[in-house]
Amino acid sequence: MAQASLRFGKSLVNQARRRNMSTTHAVAGTHLNYTVQDGVAVLRFDSPGSKVNSLGEETSAELQEAFQTFMKDPAAKSAVLLSGKPGCFIAGADINMLAKCQTAEEATALSKGCQDLLFEVEQCKKPVVAAIQGSCLGGGLEVAMACHYRIAVDGMKTSMGLPEVMLGVLPGGGGTQRLPALTGIPNTLDMALTGKTLNAKKAKKVGLVDAVVDPLGPGLAPADVTTHQYLEKIAINTAKQLADGSMKLPNRGPKNFAKKVEKAAFGVGPVKDYVFNMAKGKVMKQTNGLYPAPIKILEAVRAGLDHGVEGGYKAEREKFGELVATSESKGLISLFHGQTECKKNKFGKPANPSKTLGVLGAGLMGAGIAQVSVDKGYTTVLKDMSSAGLSRGVSQVSDYLDKKVKRKKVAKLDAERYLANLIPALDYTDFGKVDMVIEAVFEDINIKHRVIKEVEKHMREDAIFASNTSALPITKIAEASIRPEKVVGMHYFSPVDKMQLLEIIVTDKTDMETKKAAVDVGLKQGKVVIVVGDGPGFYTTRILAPTLSETIRLMQEGVDPTKLDKLSKGAGFPVGIATLIDEVGIDVAAHVAEDLGKAFGDRFGGGNPEVLKGLVAAQMMGRKSKKGLFVYADGSKDRPVNQEGMNIIKKFAAVAPAATAGDEDIVLRMVTRFANEAVACHQDGILATPLEGDIGAVFGLGFPPFSGGPFRYIDTMGAQTFVDHMRRFEQSYGVAFTPCQMLVDMAKSGNKFYK
Repeated sequence: MAQASLRFGKSLVNQARRRNMSTTHAVAGTHLNYTVQDGVAVLRFDSPGSKVNSLGEETSAELQEAFQTFMKDPAAKSAVLLSGKPGCFIAGADINMLAKCQTAEEATALSKGCQDLLFEVEQCKKPVVAAIQGSCLGGGLEVAMACHYRIAVDGMKTSMGLPEVMLGVLPGGGGTQRLPALTGIPNTLDMALTGKTLNAKKAKKVGLVDAVVDPLGPGLAPADVTTHQYLEKIAINTAKQLADGSMKLPNRGPKNFAKKVEKAAFGVGPVKDYVFNMAKGKVMKQTNGLYPAPIKILEAVRAGLDHGVEGGYKAEREKFGELVATSESKGLISLFHGQTECKKNKFGKPANPSKTLGVLGAGLMGAGIAQVSVDKGYTTVLKDMSSAGLSRGVSQVSDYLDKKVKRKKVAKLDAERYLANLIPALDYTDFGKVDMVIEAVFEDINIKHRVIKEVEKHMREDAIFASNTSALPITKIAEASIRPEKVVGMHYFSPVDKMQLLEIIVTDKTDMETKKAAVDVGLKQGKVVIVVGDGPGFYTTRILAPTLSETIRLMQEGVDPTKLDKLSKGAGFPVGIATLIDEVGIDVAAHVAEDLGKAFGDRFGGGNPEVLKGLVAAQMMGRKSKKGLFVYADGSKDRPVNQEGMNIIKKFAAVAPAATAGDEDIVLRMVTRFANEAVACHQDGILATPLEGDIGAVFGLGFPPFSGGPFRYIDTMGAQTFVDHMRRFEQSYGVAFTPCQMLVDMAKSGNKFYK
């Protein structure tokens, strides 16, 4: 059997060999292997040393070379493109390529190169079959759509989507044009504007794939491997049939009357105007006009309808170039990189990873921590002081799993197995078996001390004690421990199953194995993990406190909570700042304000602390008490301003200096205090890197994502401009707006946090 083995990119001139249907030709590249089996070219994409395949400069060049080899190869009558990785077809484009683009023109050229490559595939006269298992996203889906036939596996983590909008860009490889041709305009807008992914069956229903393969069970190899081998056989057989004419390519036109009417309607100007104007209105309402990518996506899709294929592709690459050059894209891409870094254990793997967890307190937080633990394989002992409290916590976990079953996130059998991992407890009997205890009891240092002394009597010497405190220094909590080196902070955010961030706090005494184990648990729970140093408020609580204090001062100056919500959401915060106070809990805010006020003095001043105390005394503690800054009624979405609460605030009324009372300054007063304190945390060594600071602020507190976080926000504005704003407010309000020294130094030097 004749074989040739060469790296792609080398000359193929001397490859002329005697070819026939039983001959296998092989060309091996670093990322792509090309073989011919019985007339079918198999292009196997398998980047070495990586869990995923992505489209970078080198891989794209090899992919193009492979297709060109196929098109010139007389022995290959058809082709199959598949991955060598069962869990990933192609995960998308290499984000670093975007970062290298210095101008919109460079990004436009990058898009055109990708379009040209996929035109070659699409226009090939020999059929190409894409065999999809695992993630097929962004540029990966664009490659698959350029193929003539698509087969996808049902399950096995197979998902298809165009998530570019979440990076502040649009699909630049023909996605805005091929997706409408395959699925229609409504499906295209639904996917491209949201980043929504589809499983194989849904993709088949909308016309994105042509055939669905059922997964196989395990054999001599795991189920995903046996299924992948089965997929390859089916794809090769399909390619053979397409080549010999025994099977025809499907008709891509509308399949039923409704779809025919839909297609015809989009040829009518007023209908197009109505649909696209409606879509634009929804986008503007959801984004407040702060994210340019969805609008550019609408424009690119519309250009294809109005001006045909050539006009559509031209609009796509030009708008792609424009978006890559925006600060919004740079901010969102920076967050993507940050997420990637914060999903790694920077300390390395623990010698003895935790397998059994103990959770103290079955309230919302404790039960939430149990929720995200049992379904990740952890045996979890959930303890509470009362039967009623424990029953409520177990019900919360059970309801969470039931919802996952109803939404088809997990099978019923798996949910029952996960629930069996939960061990309810009213005493410490089972705590001798746990590897890590996570306490979620009331935020009081005396209670924390009592709990740690009690539980350590029952824990193994090598077991770890983690506190879910949001503000109390871990060093102080560890004072009650006989093993302070095994004490760490694990600050979860509520609701635990929805909030991605986990803030891990380490002290000078925390040993390396404890650090490794804490991060390991967080990552397995599906969290984005930042590691910070110890101190009052750590990082997230410390940077939020001055912002909330300034918000109270603004209300004392007569700014309505509804207006504060509108302005903060208009600036990009997903939750209005007044609503956030109610969600955090006014009692919690008062407690934190008092503790951090003692620690940091006048710099954390702003609103009068008596405002919060007065609201708490009146039992107005936020959503949980049905009254806070707003009034909450069961079954109603209406949240009128709490006039009783406003009357309390009016007792402490203050006059705003006219120079700082405009809407823009109201937003700047909140944001500058937030970002200044973030930099102060970096200056004080609480934060190791600006990247972790940005991730913590965005994923834990909702700092405007398009900005990339407070550090990148300052970079975009310029440190000098930022400092100038603070100095202006400082004249009216004093030390609360004094910029930290690191900011002052950066303003003088012109340096940036991100080079």
